[in-house]
Amino acid sequence: MPANKNAVTRYKVLDELLSDKYHYYNIHELTEKINDRLDEYGYKPVSSRMIEKDIEYLSERPFCANIQRFRHEGKRCIKYEDPSFSIFTKELSEDEKILLHEVLSTIGQFDGLDNFDWLDGLKQRLKDSESNQKKIIFFANNPDLENSNLLGRLFSSISNKVALKMIYKPFELEKETFLFYPYALKQYNGRWFVFGRKDETDRIYNLAIDRIRKIEPKPNAAYIDSDFNLEDHIFDVVGVSIPFDAEIDDILLWVSDKSYNYVRTKPLHPTQKEVKGTADLKLRDNYPQLNGGRFIRLRCIVNYELKQTIASMLGEMIVLEPVILRDEMERCIIAQSEKYKAIRKKDA
Repeated sequence: MPANKNAVTRYKVLDELLSDKYHYYNIHELTEKINDRLDEYGYKPVSSRMIEKDIEYLSERPFCANIQRFRHEGKRCIKYEDPSFSIFTKELSEDEKILLHEVLSTIGQFDGLDNFDWLDGLKQRLKDSESNQKKIIFFANNPDLENSNLLGRLFSSISNKVALKMIYKPFELEKETFLFYPYALKQYNGRWFVFGRKDETDRIYNLAIDRIRKIEPKPNAAYIDSDFNLEDHIFDVVGVSIPFDAEIDDILLWVSDKSYNYVRTKPLHPTQKEVKGTADLKLRDNYPQLNGGRFIRLRCIVNYELKQTIASMLGEMIVLEPVILRDEMERCIIAQSEKYKAIRKKDA
């Protein structure tokens, strides 16, 4: 069989489908998916008979793929006996080994994750080529985080678009069970969160992984994909909380001279900008009570993490706009002050 571009494309797509751990395909489904990909590249469609010949070819030399045929839910499915097998695997060069060794060192926080056997296997393959080089990059990691072993399974569910039956236990609330469509993972402040939809709602939820009690893949459930740019959605907030139907706000803050360099080099949000020129002079006329310091603006959604970050700066950062946020922060400070006064009275 000539290895033309059409054939190479078929082999590549077929290799992906036969190694899919989460979906089982019969010959007609394989043909349909391969033809979809061929159409993307401008190639003519092929018949199921041709795909059968391709499968037979992959089982022979030089590929020698062990291909399994079995019945699943009433259809005759075809896949690799070993899902980790690929006709495109090859031995690593020395340069590749050194590079991968360094990469694996930088993602050591993922050690031992369930469903990441391939990562452990890669580490084992590189073991013989390990040098005595000391680790020079360190990531923040919470070794006591509950359910960190779920990261690998969630990662695989997202990348393979598999719905999950999830049992979740929010703090101080009852457990709930629902179908969940995972879209993305994010780490924040020593914890991991998974973003996705519950059941068939339009709202995006962020669930703390340490509050998950059980997940069960549901490969036969139709996966509802995200219909908007989740990356932009996450960009609009500090941290992970995304209030439902929240709008982006223009936020004006004053930062003391003492803390400005810290805030400048570690922005609260990527949109953070210092107010300069005539705009700065106007603000100083409007707020003569604030001596020195700098004014900064940012555009993001007001959420719990933003308020928590501002509160952590104590008197070094003051909210000026929007007024509703300024009033809320003031109430929190007054309430906290009253608690300190009560403690002092008790100690007196």
